[in-house]
Amino acid sequence: MTHPLRLAIAALLAITLAVQPVAAQSVLRDAETEAFLNELAQPIGVAAGLRQGALKIVLLGDPSINAFVAGGQIVYIHSGLIMAADNASEVQGVIAHEVGHIAGGHIIRGGEMAKAAGGISILSLLVGVAAMAAGAGSAGMAAMAAGQQAALGRYLSFSRAQESSADAAGSGFLRTAHLSGKGMLSFFGKLRQEEYRYASSYRKTDPFQQTHPMSAERQATLEGDITKSPYFAVPTDPALEARFQRIKGKLFGFTQDPPVTMAKYPESNQTAQARYARTYAWHRGAYPDRAVKEIDKLVASAPHDPYYLELKGQVLLESGRPREAIPPLREAVAERPDQPLIAATLGHALIATEDPAQLPEAKRVLRVAVQRDDENPFAWYQLGLIYAGEGDTARAMLASAERYSMQGETRLAMQNAEAAMKGIPPGTPDYIRAQDIAMATRGESERRRR
Repeated sequence: MTHPLRLAIAALLAITLAVQPVAAQSVLRDAETEAFLNELAQPIGVAAGLRQGALKIVLLGDPSINAFVAGGQIVYIHSGLIMAADNASEVQGVIAHEVGHIAGGHIIRGGEMAKAAGGISILSLLVGVAAMAAGAGSAGMAAMAAGQQAALGRYLSFSRAQESSADAAGSGFLRTAHLSGKGMLSFFGKLRQEEYRYASSYRKTDPFQQTHPMSAERQATLEGDITKSPYFAVPTDPALEARFQRIKGKLFGFTQDPPVTMAKYPESNQTAQARYARTYAWHRGAYPDRAVKEIDKLVASAPHDPYYLELKGQVLLESGRPREAIPPLREAVAERPDQPLIAATLGHALIATEDPAQLPEAKRVLRVAVQRDDENPFAWYQLGLIYAGEGDTARAMLASAERYSMQGETRLAMQNAEAAMKGIPPGTPDYIRAQDIAMATRGESERRRR
């Protein structure tokens, strides 16, 4: 009896885990990429009725072609999807689909459906166990199997309905935003090719055992609506498309092994996309002089481009030349003062010089960076080093509390926040912030303990 019971419980857990968001991937932070993706998404968010600036795009380091939402107004996109997309319109189509999930409240409703499916599974599990306990082993197994199949079928049917709903909503958002849906259609064509490529038994695939409708079906359903849109033939802004191709080259160079990058982007290719890719390839391959030479050509083509300047500073800093990194990073910050990631890199370079005269500027730029970016634990680490060097142990502890809180280290965050409160005057903004972290992390620790 133990073996079938274990199988039944495993099936029940499978339904529960089916709706859990993927949380293991690493987040890729890059100022240029984040600015581009969020700019690409904003018209869609506004068309969906979301507050201006509320929609956020997060890039994950994952080679698979995927995107998802996991609550709130955040769309997670895998780096593999950016690499697979031919143009900015295709990425916009994917974002529109995911915003359809947000606008439809599908995450909340998906959790409710998982609960309902779990209820069916638990009931069938109890009936089956009771039958087996009474000596009817075959009947008990049949009851459990039927229950698991019914629960899974109900959940999968609901999931397919959500995907179709998000497709329809996404195409509507594109129309409302006066954007073409061509990219949405062409990307479904890519997904269809993937299905053919990875499923040797594609023709035998049971559509009722899928979480998504088959891509060919989705493409056919959407084609009528999208092609009838008055904006179907509207081309993507050439400047936006050029930025996308730049980012693709940068991402390729960052994620792929240097020989692979050099094979795809040989030196005969003099586009900005190729130069971006090769800069990362030379840098990752430990050829800093070649990397600087490559990025210098980009800077020469656009002397005040903040992202070219940022990359030059990054290469110099990570090659052990922080003093040389400071001028391009300072200019990059001056060009884009709204980009805290660039400011944080400048702060890092200033500290890395080990020159006490540079610390006041480092402190100033890092304080601005952490105020504008609540997801950069390394910037808090750097700021903590400055506070510690100044003998301000309490604020160094607060900086550590902020860092640990971002990293999910609740116990360490609570300990550092409580220690910071002992040395910071009560009622001041820093004291209140330490108090907030201590209370939040204490509550989270209690919840985990329970």
